[in-house]
Amino acid sequence: MASKKKANPTQNADATLPTHGARSLPLVTVESYSVEIEDEDGFAGDKANKGAFLRILDDLRKPLAKLGEDPLGNKPSDQISRKKLAAILSEGDPEAAALVQAALEQFAQQLKGVIDRFLKLKPWREVEAIAIGGGFRSSRLGELAVARAAHLLKADGQKIDIGLIHHDPDEGGLLGAAYLLPTWMMAGHDAMLAADIGGTNIRAGIVELRLSRTADLSKAGVSELQHWCHHDERELTRDEAVDHLGTMLTELAAVAKKRGLHLAPLVGIGCPGVIREDGSIERGAHNLPGAWESSRFNLPRDIKEHLERIGMHEAVVMVHNDAVVQGLSEIPFMKDKRCWGVLTIGTGLGNAVFRNKETQAREPPA
Repeated sequence: MASKKKANPTQNADATLPTHGARSLPLVTVESYSVEIEDEDGFAGDKANKGAFLRILDDLRKPLAKLGEDPLGNKPSDQISRKKLAAILSEGDPEAAALVQAALEQFAQQLKGVIDRFLKLKPWREVEAIAIGGGFRSSRLGELAVARAAHLLKADGQKIDIGLIHHDPDEGGLLGAAYLLPTWMMAGHDAMLAADIGGTNIRAGIVELRLSRTADLSKAGVSELQHWCHHDERELTRDEAVDHLGTMLTELAAVAKKRGLHLAPLVGIGCPGVIREDGSIERGAHNLPGAWESSRFNLPRDIKEHLERIGMHEAVVMVHNDAVVQGLSEIPFMKDKRCWGVLTIGTGLGNAVFRNKETQAREPPA
């Protein structure tokens, strides 16, 4: 009788595919995500999203505008680019710079308060480091606000490391998708497709895996990125947005083929909200156009209708929360932490807590 091959526990663990919105992923456990903290003033996250900064700036401008002395002029705050505000802060008229500085300080105070609230929650109590991402982080204003909030937390006795995510947020939200599935599913392939759905923008790209250079995906990079600001289209429906994303992914698959890249039959998608096991959205997608939380809507199923096959294989579409996916891009930089978190400052305030698994080497990145 032929002897039975002894099972390899590691292989068995890797062979178990995560589901949509999975808490157990190949390298980390997702302890918590998309938490909504509510107080007497509403949701605490609303005090630390990009809209909060604009509201603070508007409030500071109003009394000056009544006197005809608003140093920022007549243009509404949400129509002044963050790049312009950063330029005013560094080299603009002193009165205008002082106004922007005051808004940044107030926002940093609010961000510090929101972080304090999160750290009191059970899943966050063991967090050793927090990476701040999201669109606001990509601006100089966001960088300064995060640095100031970190100062305030340290002055208050918090010993947690607070910093910016290492990748540009546009790319981090795509790179993290490679960590949703075990690497054996990507072996022998050059790249995969990924998408990041936000309340203002949708991004899709080709993630080059570079597994031959390092097996832990730390050398992965985005080689092609498409960006669409859907928020500018006021009457946009959910189905139109999904169709547009499907077209973006189809075009990217064609680009990869033209470049000779061997695509893995995988699409990783980050989307706001709590993601059910079947890929539907339970709650938290209110900033997206249309009814994304409908029980009759299933994002991975609809994307597969656009991109049924990649190469010779049926496409596997994996969906998780957008803050989780962006946070996963930090895995190579959090190897020396047991428990760490991510906050994404954008249209909303995304949040997630991760715990490294024992298979994740506990050593700092090179």
